[in-house]
Amino acid sequence: MTKKKSAHTDVTEEQEVSAQAPENQPEDGDQGGAVEVQGAAGSQPTAQTQGREDQLAEMQRLQKELDQARTKADEYLDGWQRARAEFANYKRRVERDQEQMYQNITGNIIKRYLDVADDLARALKNRPQDPEGAAWAQGIELIYRKLLSIMESEGVKPMEAEGQLFNPNMHEAITHEEAPGLESGQIIEVVNPGYTLGERVLRPALVRVAK
Repeated sequence: MTKKKSAHTDVTEEQEVSAQAPENQPEDGDQGGAVEVQGAAGSQPTAQTQGREDQLAEMQRLQKELDQARTKADEYLDGWQRARAEFANYKRRVERDQEQMYQNITGNIIKRYLDVADDLARALKNRPQDPEGAAWAQGIELIYRKLLSIMESEGVKPMEAEGQLFNPNMHEAITHEEAPGLESGQIIEVVNPGYTLGERVLRPALVRVAK
């Protein structure tokens, strides 16, 4: 009877062990799954960090390209502005040279007709008083005025010299005389009128000057 009891006890203990064993297996499996999840979760921050670094590198590259493009644009703008200023200066210089050339040519041509204008002016100072001579003088005066009008349209103007102070850049003195009532250096009379072309003296006026 004792042996049978012992065998029954052994069987019962084995059944208890085998009954407890399956209960431990799922726990082991659960622990393994937790480890895998932790491992996956642990690798996630590394991928995010790498992505941020790639984005930062791309932004730095784009910023560098933008800075280079701005530098090039500034260089092109500066070069364009210099070229524009140089062209404007060249254009003004050409226009000034052309204007000066035109005035020189015009002045050389008109100088030939100043003597004609002088002769007409002298003729009108001694115009005849008889009716026939007066009609003739009137025709001469019309020709003289027309000549002055043509010269004025080209920028040629007679000088206003009488009564003014002598200016060697504009006047040429033929005599220096005593002139009561006039200060020294004042022009007494214009013998031959002078003319200007713009700011340029085309011909100085011949004058008598008080001393």
